[in-house]
Amino acid sequence: MRIGILGTGIVGRTLSGRLSHSGNDVMMGTRDVASLRERDDQEEPFARWHTANPGVKLGTFAETAAFGEIVVNATSGLASLEVLEGIGQEPLNGKILIDVANALDFSAGMPPTLAYCNNESLGERIQQALPHTKVVKTLNTMNARIMVDPRGIGNGDHHVFLSGNDPIAKRKVADYLRIWFGWKNAIDLGDITSARGTEMVLPLWLRLWEALETSMFNFKIVQE
Repeated sequence: MRIGILGTGIVGRTLSGRLSHSGNDVMMGTRDVASLRERDDQEEPFARWHTANPGVKLGTFAETAAFGEIVVNATSGLASLEVLEGIGQEPLNGKILIDVANALDFSAGMPPTLAYCNNESLGERIQQALPHTKVVKTLNTMNARIMVDPRGIGNGDHHVFLSGNDPIAKRKVADYLRIWFGWKNAIDLGDITSARGTEMVLPLWLRLWEALETSMFNFKIVQE
């Protein structure tokens, strides 16, 4: 499957590497390809990561959106709308867009606040900006390592959530998550407005990270 990953940070790299190594045709999208290749101000410069993951293609955001049969938004949440508006609707029309981003605002330091909350969410804003795209919010309540390897903790006995307006798209995404990464427990929370709930989990998630002194945890829903 051709998969476009928008964003080249730790989440984008983790998703791209796993999907490429499992046999998918993957392209990562960035603003400026040449500049990214030359940057060395990161803990792991992209050029070094790309050498270890040569099967992953690299393109602009627009090229990546056009390339993917499925597209994943792994950009920084505060930049996601600008990136998607820059791409435009046409390359994404009719496609599933898996949104894993959180709009965390670090401008006032730690802990960050949410740019959108209570009566809106980033997922909703993306769906409004892309009315002919099937936006599915998921994987945004855990770190990148757990996204691609749920069995890495608790033998995978925990949950991933899905929000979106298109029931068929959500079922497909749940299947993709099972096939790609091994997710066996998925909960459909409802339409895209339910993304408010998963995005607003982030303040709790950050406090748990601090209290537990590790980000290797996830949420498990227990019921009768």
